[in-house]
Amino acid sequence: MRIALFGQADFGKDVLASLQEAGEQLVGVSVPRAGARPDALRVAAEAAGLPVIETPALREPDPLAELVAWQPDLLVFAFVTDIVRRPVLEAARLGAIQYHPSLLPRHRGRSAMAWPIIAGEPRTGLTIFWVDRGVDTGPILLQREVDIAPDDTVGSLYFKRLAPMGVKALTEAVRLVREGQAPRVPQDEAAATYEPPIGPEHCNIDWQRPAALVHNHIRGCDPQPGAATGWRGKRLRLFDCTCREGKAATAPGTVVAIEDGRALIATVGGAVSVGRVQRDGEAKVEAGSVLTPGDLLGPIEA
Repeated sequence: MRIALFGQADFGKDVLASLQEAGEQLVGVSVPRAGARPDALRVAAEAAGLPVIETPALREPDPLAELVAWQPDLLVFAFVTDIVRRPVLEAARLGAIQYHPSLLPRHRGRSAMAWPIIAGEPRTGLTIFWVDRGVDTGPILLQREVDIAPDDTVGSLYFKRLAPMGVKALTEAVRLVREGQAPRVPQDEAAATYEPPIGPEHCNIDWQRPAALVHNHIRGCDPQPGAATGWRGKRLRLFDCTCREGKAATAPGTVVAIEDGRALIATVGGAVSVGRVQRDGEAKVEAGSVLTPGDLLGPIEA
């Protein structure tokens, strides 16, 4: 079975290596438009002697004709952020399968790892599904579940569990397709949810909420784009958060103490401990190097 891999970054590179190790036949790779830094998947594909097409270029006749000339049986979408149009999907005899970091049909959309954390859900997972014309709506091929640890961030959830599991799941899914055993289970539209991409409008911290909800909000925006609060007339983003529920010692949003470089901040019914902060245009630093006891965090000034 001839496979064209679409993807980018380390996840795409790891999927390529896993498919090669499994003995699958790769005929070409599609990657995002070249940026300032070499893409890890592009570098690996070129080192393996595979032809490479930039995914945005597939809107043009010649690159699309090159993809068709590869004669792929299956397209494998490992980490695709470019819009892929119908002629691309029709280039492969068997269509396309895609990795998505949630248990579809829940949490469709680009921020599928963030919203379960923000909602305080205890479990999430990944789905390999057959691509159709909708947004994450195609039939399910396989799924894997994982726990969300109490202090998980989007970063830890992805790098420690969902990424390595996703590499293995895509490799297994390809095998199932090749062997003619890949299911196509329709998604339950009654159970479907869709959340927008996490943007600045979703990041502002409300210190009048309970400690657990503030904690979930901060870790659901970690590492990007960072939950934000107002501080001395400026925007400050908070990272590396833990939760302490109990009676609040002072007004919500007040920095209560600095403990081993971490800032303890009061909320309604408890406090959160923050390890790192980031001012606009600067690198992340230890929270205790910026915040001091008595600082009051609040709304971001326009």
